[in-house]
Amino acid sequence: NASLLFEEFLAREDRAGHLELLKSKLKEPSQSLKIHGHCHQKAFDVMDAVMHAVHLIPGAKAKLIESSCCGMAGSFGYEAEHFDVSIKMAELKLLPALREDTDCTVVAGGTSCRHQIEDNLDRSAVHVAELLRDHLI
Repeated sequence: NASLLFEEFLAREDRAGHLELLKSKLKEPSQSLKIHGHCHQKAFDVMDAVMHAVHLIPGAKAKLIESSCCGMAGSFGYEAEHFDVSIKMAELKLLPALREDTDCTVVAGGTSCRHQIEDNLDRSAVHVAELLRDHLI
């Protein structure tokens, strides 16, 4: 496999022992973390790598939201004829899980996923790269 997602790269490099300096520069999170997997991440079975990358942060209490597609599927959810379906998909698991925990940091790999969360809950979600950046000492 010649290409990797960001989280796959981090997990591979950590397993090889190449991320000790990075891990020593990360501070513990002040909140629990809720992780929503992007459809691409799920389709390529890399959610374990996503969780590995999140757990580079010491003391990270991360929980994967057991959800299907957020309902956006790229621009699908923005199209007027698909709007209702998009919201129904988001309301199956994703949005209710985030309403249950308003004091967590939301991590979502997909741009469209992060927009769905922000548009419907007025909450920001971050990419794993942003999460790591935000926890650098």
